[in-house]
Amino acid sequence: MDPVVRRFLIFGKVQGVYFRHSTRLEARRLAIRGIARNLPDGSVEVVAHGDAAAVEELRAWLQHGPAEARVDEVRETAPDDAQPIAERFEVN
Repeated sequence: MDPVVRRFLIFGKVQGVYFRHSTRLEARRLAIRGIARNLPDGSVEVVAHGDAAAVEELRAWLQHGPAEARVDEVRETAPDDAQPIAERFEVN
């Protein structure tokens, strides 16, 4: 299956609760490359590159995140074509 690139914005109590680190572990388990980073508005951005089914599984996981998180919304937006895809999944 062809790889896809998806960008997600996650809103709620998602900073300071190991959301990015937990996302990296889940993405690596699914063989997804990309990045998770905190945004100034308190949300987390996740850019995922991998098999479409694996990226969809990650999206489903983002709906709840780690136990300490409270996810209010996961919004999918267009990925930034100018941003290079990392060799593995990273946290910024």
